Amino acid sequence: MAEHETIKLFESLRVRVVWDDVQEKYFFSVVDVVQILTESVDGRKYWNKLKQRLKEEGNESVTNCHQLKLQAADGKRYLTDVADTEQILRIIQSVPSKKAEPFKQWLAQVGAERIRQMRDPELSIEQMARDYRRLDELPFEKKNNTAN
Repeated sequence: MAEHETIKLFESLRVRVVWDDVQEKYFFSVVDVVQILTESVDGRKYWNKLKQRLKEEGNESVTNCHQLKLQAADGKRYLTDVADTEQILRIIQSVPSKKAEPFKQWLAQVGAERIRQMRDPELSIEQMARDYRRLDELPFEKKNNTAN
């Protein structure tokens, strides 16, 4: 799998994302998404409980999640649960959050942006520069808000 790890920003909060060239789809860190939606201090704990509940309900999206090594706030790479766009949308439906709808819209924007970038690679470079500048403007705490 040819993967390209990146950071996407949702309301100035980091979401670790991997683009898979072979499958031509994004994989999102489930912990990051859950942490944003729940505004939880520890998104990992919330995700573990939610994952257990969803498995008991027979939810296939949890079964289909796999793990990739993603860079954490400490700079090290750890195995992290990831989900593609379809799976992450199903997980979002299971999280009571006022941010669910804005997050779905954000996912659609990320997908549309990738399609434009595939047509015009120069757009990827421009977006990377914009994201880098936005990350640089964030306070240190927000830059390192990802839990593992």
